[in-house]
Order: sequence, then structure tokens, then C-alpha cells
Amino acid sequence: MLDALTGNSLNHLLRANQWARAALQPHAGKAACFRCLPFQACLTVLDGGEVAPAVAGVVPAVTLTLTPGLLLRVAARDDTAWRDVAIDGDTALAGAIHHLWRHLRWDAEADLARIVGDVAAHRIAGSGRTLQQWARSSGDNLARSFAEYWTEEQPLIAARADVAGFAAAVDLLRDDVARLEKRIAQLSTR
Repeated sequence: MLDALTGNSLNHLLRANQWARAALQPHAGKAACFRCLPFQACLTVLDGGEVAPAVAGVVPAVTLTLTPGLLLRVAARDDTAWRDVAIDGDTALAGAIHHLWRHLRWDAEADLARIVGDVAAHRIAGSGRTLQQWARSSGDNLARSFAEYWTEEQPLIAARADVAGFAAAVDLLRDDVARLEKRIAQLSTR
């Protein structure tokens, strides 16, 4: 069930992007398995560059294992998330999957235009982008407010200037101790 749902969604994106199908065609016949326990989706690359649910019992060419937290990071398009994905098997296929993950985007506005028309789809998509930008800036403002509160009013976190001053004092103390050790060594050799 999950394989078919994942395959259909991915094929929708692949059909809209010839370059993406061309990137998968060299891997035709290979299966890729995505694991995020307790779920698993195994897909086979077809000759045309699309994907289909893998046959039961097939040995995947590559297995990509993610934790639930990592899956959320991948879904949020965190560029550093890919480093934490456990890859077992064909690294060329894994590289193609990573390339698709980085560059393949869903054109929701085009799909929406087929349902409600071009003008309405453009306005709905614009509203969605505005809402997304507002949420991002609100989150940034909230994080800054908490950071300021915890550094200034209820010191739970050290301020950047305090940390820099502490690091400079530690460096100065280290240098002083090194000079003292050298002086003691000189006095002991006399």
C-alpha cells in the first residue's frame, strides 16, 4: 500500500520532469528500499525512468534507512539531513536519489490550475507562499525573543560577548601558565 502511494506520487513528479526520468534510466531494473521503522517502501526503477512498487522478496540494490526525526528533516528539505541517512548498497543509485531529492520540486500551482484555473491557482499559491514566509519569520522572531530573554532577563544561556570574554580569559591564563612554567624551568636549571 505504502509502495503504491509513494510510487504514484513520485511518478507524478517524474512525468513532469524529463531530466529526472533521464537520471533514473541508467538504474532501470534496480530496486531501492526506504526504511523508517515501522514503515518501509520498496520501489523498482522502470526502463522509462519511472518507478513501480518492487516485487515482494526482491533484494534491493540500495537501502536507505531513516529515523522518524531524520524523516522530518528530509521532508523539511534540511540540506544537512542527507549525511545522516544510512545507505547500504549501490551508491550510484543512492546518489541519483539524492540528486532528485535536492532538485525535484512539486509545482503545486500547475496542478491546482487544472482544478480551479490559472488566476485562482496563482492567488492561492501566492497566499500559501505568504503564509509560509510569515510562519518562518514568526518562528525566527520567537527564537530571538527566547534567546534574548534567556540571556538578558533570566540568564539560562550565556551571551555571545560573555562567551567570547571567557574564551579570551582562558587563552590569557593558558599563556600566563606557559610563561610561568618556562620561568620555573629556567630557575630550576640555575
